Amino acid sequence: MKDYVSIRKHETSLSVCFYIEKDKPFKIGEKMKQYNEEAYMNGYNWEAFFNYYLAKNYSEITINMNTDPEAGMYVAYYDLTSENEQRAENFVTIIENLIENEDTLYEIVKNEGNEIEWD
Repeated sequence: MKDYVSIRKHETSLSVCFYIEKDKPFKIGEKMKQYNEEAYMNGYNWEAFFNYYLAKNYSEITINMNTDPEAGMYVAYYDLTSENEQRAENFVTIIENLIENEDTLYEIVKNEGNEIEWD
């Protein structure tokens, strides 16, 4: 797992934590804003992006998912079940793939950014 994303298990829930102020996601977020002025990538705009992207491509990830974005972090959380553990692991993989293949993010923001409900 990359240093910018983790899964935290709690007594009755688990959280996918995306640390958007880590170097790589932060630099990517700054570049995303170059393609769409509204895409200043704080936690709320990562939530807007994931709401759009997951609904379009991976809607099963959003089943039983709640979110808690902050200025410097995006958190998705689930009740602790085996199905939700798999969803969380899949979400981590999605985040890592997007960050490690950042051109995908830039293309989405450039070509579909007006469809995203930014903060």
